[in-house]
Amino acid sequence: MTTRNASCLAEFSLSPLFNRQWSSIYEALQDCRPDRKKLMELYREQLEQQVPATEHILVAIDHTVWGRPDAKTLKDRTHEYQGGVIIGQGYSTIAWIPEAHGSWALPLLHERISSGSSPILQAASQLKLFCEQSLNPVLAVLDREYGNATWVLAQADIQADCLMRVRKNAWKVVGTTSL
Repeated sequence: MTTRNASCLAEFSLSPLFNRQWSSIYEALQDCRPDRKKLMELYREQLEQQVPATEHILVAIDHTVWGRPDAKTLKDRTHEYQGGVIIGQGYSTIAWIPEAHGSWALPLLHERISSGSSPILQAASQLKLFCEQSLNPVLAVLDREYGNATWVLAQADIQADCLMRVRKNAWKVVGTTSL
């Protein structure tokens, strides 16, 4: 009540009346993380109302980077590629694309990629979780980062159709191997 313009917890902590003796604020922040499986069930229920059971659900999968080169104490920073190698954290997102001619998407899962994983393994895990809960057939569209044998092997047991963009020089690799 004494700090009217605090837009976040960090600004609130600048108030002279703020006591650091109660950890309940931080515990509440920790407890408010939703269960990803329950959240996916909620999304699935909503999708079933929007999409007929015989129609494919179109999802897009992407890997994005949040560069954090100066955050030396940030846990689990990794080397990421974004127009060059940078230090930061990678995130994998799977999103529902509801309209053929629209410009919006509903993120279903947006998760950080740990240093023990990779964008491909994280995306496969997300797609598998979504497909296990979906009653509809799923079509996943992916960028060229996923247009390789590693992705094909990672998603081999997942019941989804995948449309991947392939690197423009990939035909050279195929052309030089003996079949």
